[in-house]
Formats: sequence, structure tokens, C-alpha cells
Amino acid sequence: MNPKILYVEDEPFLSRIVTETLQQQNFTVHHEADGSKVIDVLNRFQPDICVLDIMLPGVDGYTLCRQIRVRMPLLPVIFLTARTEISDLVKGFAAGGTDYIRKPFSMEELIIRIKNQIELTSKRNGNQMVSEEVVLGNYRLVPSRYELISTTKVIKLSQRDMEVLSFLASNQNHVTDRRELLLSVWGDDSFFNSRTLDVYIRKIRKYLSEDSGIELITLKGKGYLFVVDGNN
Repeated sequence: MNPKILYVEDEPFLSRIVTETLQQQNFTVHHEADGSKVIDVLNRFQPDICVLDIMLPGVDGYTLCRQIRVRMPLLPVIFLTARTEISDLVKGFAAGGTDYIRKPFSMEELIIRIKNQIELTSKRNGNQMVSEEVVLGNYRLVPSRYELISTTKVIKLSQRDMEVLSFLASNQNHVTDRRELLLSVWGDDSFFNSRTLDVYIRKIRKYLSEDSGIELITLKGKGYLFVVDGNN
């Protein structure tokens, strides 16, 4: 069965080119220009991946991605945007995006990223994320609910948050190779993905900041040392 793509874009010329090209590559594409209709389409179409423009009429892409995450937590979402600020990148991943392409983009790059996201999702589903709780100092990591629970709050994690933190947690108090982490979570160690990993590392440090016994140390040229006192 051909992979199904939910493509959300309000620019008519661009959307026609992208839709036709993806169909020629044997993808089944449902194009939607109105953000307010996306959730209804999501439920009916059941896509394998969503390619989502950020600037949309009615509902912006960030909001839509959060709504999609509630209904399909494991669905890969690639953001398309003309924005260039790192803060926009952070906001996109915080909303639950799994990849990010800046306009203008080549169709070759988009197709590669779509195939990569579908392949990574397939591997994750095949491996099945561990559902047992993991104790990290004063926190409990609950993969099945995408939650990091401290003594004062419950932090809802995105899929990519969970993947990065789970990888680090599985190797706590030992050195985690940066390239190995990139290949496991993103499928390649490109400069773009490397910068994206930096964003997630900063987020995870913030999530875990309540416990002074937890340190996520960057080892330049090597990777990370995830130190959790009492969990040796």
C-alpha cells in the first residue's frame, strides 16, 4: 500500500506542484488548504505522515500539530515554513513536530525527508517503545503516556522529547555517543539534525532542573554524560 500523506498548505501554486510530484512518487496525497478542516480529514484519511505549513488561515500550524498529537501521538509531522529564527524551530519541535524544512525547498529534499520519517516511525513501532516507568532521581519517566513526572508537576513530552530522553536514560551514568544518538533518533547525523539535537538537549536540561542530582554534561567531540545520583 502506498504511504499516505496529509499535506496542509494554502499556497495554490506550491501545493499543486508538491501534490503532483508526490503522487508521481507513488504517495497517496490528501491536500488540505484550510487548517480548520485538518482534524476531520485526519480522522477519515488516517495518514502515515503529515506535511504541515506553519502559516495557515484559521488555525496556525503549531496549534494544528498539538491537536494532531492528541489524536495520533506517533504520527511524524514535517513543518514547512519561510521563518528562519531558531526560536521558530524550537516552537515547532515543542508543538510536536518531528522534522522541519525551510522554504524555498527542493522536492528532492522533501521526498528524502518524508521517506526518512516514515522509515524511522516504522522502526520505532517495530521495536516498540518500552512502557515501564523509569526512575530518574526525583522524576519518573512514563514512556507509555509521554510524561515526565516530578514531585511538583507533570511534564507532557513530545515524541522526539521522549526518544532523546529515553536514549539518554538507557545509558545513564555512562557516556552516550552523540552520533549514535543522532542515528538512533533521526536516522542520520547531518548538520541540521545535529543543531536540532542541541535544541532538545537544552529542553531536557530544563525539564530536569528541579533535581540537583541530575546532570546532563556535554562532552565536546564525544557526546553526553547523563549523571543521575542514586541510580548507579
